[in-house]
Amino acid sequence: MKNSNQMESNSKFTDAWLPIKQIMNGMIQLDNGYYVTGVKVFPKNIFIMDQQAQDSMVYNLRNFYNTIDYEFWLIVADRPVDINLYLANLQNMYNKSTDNEIRKLILQDISKANKFMSADYNVVDTEYYLIFQEKKLEIVQKKIHNLISNLANCGLQASQTSNTDLRTILDNLLNGGETINFGTVME
Repeated sequence: MKNSNQMESNSKFTDAWLPIKQIMNGMIQLDNGYYVTGVKVFPKNIFIMDQQAQDSMVYNLRNFYNTIDYEFWLIVADRPVDINLYLANLQNMYNKSTDNEIRKLILQDISKANKFMSADYNVVDTEYYLIFQEKKLEIVQKKIHNLISNLANCGLQASQTSNTDLRTILDNLLNGGETINFGTVME
């Protein structure tokens, strides 16, 4: 009979060889006692800002990155978006409207949304993360607080990663951004 370590190393499942103990409280706890966590940075389109505001934001971000004195990873992850609720709301608005011009505009939006739902498009929400690892929980909290406040000084909103965020990051890294959908097997 094989011991449990041999069985785990021969497993075909990814979670058997990943050094992850658990994902809890917005942190990945590793087998070696380290915590992997960070912040989710909410996107901001600087290209709609005037040139002076753009330059200021880039300057502030450069200074912010230069103040980080520990190893970190910048991760961009795509999360699939379900726009069926948006389509249903548009349909309700269309049904309630009596103005032909408004109905025409709503139909154009419905047409665009249906186009995005077609196989040619992949509707995703791009998310940005700044991730680090640390062994001591009090230092983890201090780093998260500093990241959030320094990003706020740059004009960006951020929050600590959630369990769902971390699972999305892992899914993107392990599956190359591919979403796996298992359907019903039919005979």
